[in-house]
Amino acid sequence: MGVVNITPDSFSDGGFFLTPETAVAHALRLLEDGADILDLGAESTRPGSNAGGDAPHVSAEAEQARLLPVIEGIVKAAPQALLSVDTYKAATARAALAAGAEIVNDISGFGWDSELPVTCAETRCGVILMHTRGRPEQWRMQEKLDADTLIATVRSGLRQSLATAHGAGVAEDAIVVDPGYGFGKRFSENFSLLARQHELLELGRPLLAGLSRKSFLGHALKALHGGEPAPVEARETASIAALVAAILNGASIVRVHDVRPAVEAAHIADAILDAR
Repeated sequence: MGVVNITPDSFSDGGFFLTPETAVAHALRLLEDGADILDLGAESTRPGSNAGGDAPHVSAEAEQARLLPVIEGIVKAAPQALLSVDTYKAATARAALAAGAEIVNDISGFGWDSELPVTCAETRCGVILMHTRGRPEQWRMQEKLDADTLIATVRSGLRQSLATAHGAGVAEDAIVVDPGYGFGKRFSENFSLLARQHELLELGRPLLAGLSRKSFLGHALKALHGGEPAPVEARETASIAALVAAILNGASIVRVHDVRPAVEAAHIADAILDAR
């Protein structure tokens, strides 16, 4: 899954692809590099943002104004492309699906907009339900959890999201779940989660792992960067290492910024799995 951020403030590439023309061109490059799915987002949900609140910085109208021209441009240039929209807002999801998207990727796991589960059921789209602890402005204050409590918390949260989806009528085989690396998890907790990610397969749904360029990878590299976290542009090798670990621990989809090396790394991970 290749990331297309149509935002001015995303932690990795905010502002790089803000116009429809640059965003569509980037999306087409990701497809050429081997992306199977494109995930388009028009609101940053980085730590500290006010995403998911009663008055988010990016309204549904503003989100759609950024997003819909890009979806339409990609559909026109590459009608075979499989598009996911990264949103927690029902209104944006419905508009994006009407424009040609086929998947809704909700970082709140159906927790922030009560209308979104019904929207997804009615449109029969694919759904990605991610686990998050609280809202972005709360993440830096989260209590640290031991590994057992963390995995139990993530499992319980995803079970609740699945129950909400089933209650709204979303088809079981339309759902993928995401542990939510970096979303309300303290730096070291992400490694505990990655090491035990395979335990989440007991939920019975495929797993998506979004590890690319996350800040916990930068912090793990402090010893190699003069005691400071590795900047975003220096996290690509670490991202690949985490991607391989995620696949070996059960991930079926990996969400990445740099597609070509990720495709190659995934082939090696798959070869290891085949050899088992």
